[in-house]
Amino acid sequence: MNKINYHKLMTAEIENIKNKGYWPKLVLHSCCAPCSTHVLNVLSETFDMEILYFNPNIYPEEEYYKRLQEQINLIPKMGLDVKVAETGYESHLFYEKVKGLENLGERSERCKQCIALRLEKTAVYAAENKFGYFTSTLSISPLKNADMINEIGQTLQDKYNVKFLAADFKKNNGFKNSIDLSKKYNLYRQDYCGCVFSKKERESKTSF
Repeated sequence: MNKINYHKLMTAEIENIKNKGYWPKLVLHSCCAPCSTHVLNVLSETFDMEILYFNPNIYPEEEYYKRLQEQINLIPKMGLDVKVAETGYESHLFYEKVKGLENLGERSERCKQCIALRLEKTAVYAAENKFGYFTSTLSISPLKNADMINEIGQTLQDKYNVKFLAADFKKNNGFKNSIDLSKKYNLYRQDYCGCVFSKKERESKTSF
């Protein structure tokens, strides 16, 4: 079975939009400022964007607001006119979603349910606010399964009748660019995905 090239699909979609000469609205789910840097650069020339910061998985609460503030602070540094919307700290939604899956690791069903939760909120937000597209920064991470993310997004596209922009933002040096841009803008870059379980997994790997 041939593997889908999501980066190629995104490039083709962007080219199609440019050829038609219109400026569609897109809501970008962002997990954090560092991951959004490269993505914002890629999409800002084609879309009228808004960022949705919905990450109920992040632990602890102080970490949630630290990452949110970095996201807000990044926008003027990049010279962009992009609104950052957020929903408040709703960690109970994450714990309800992954109940019984807590001990599973990265790229597991736990992660799938977490990603589905965040992407569905983004799709609902996009539908309610008349956006033409939605997508997420999540595929920029080498630790995230781009196939999983895009399959979830395409399912939600059909459910909410808002087009999901398929992408694999780590491709074409995307992840490296996000690291370079994070240094350029002096961004706080966390060393774990976000949830308490990933934090413990990270700590167990670095302990002796």
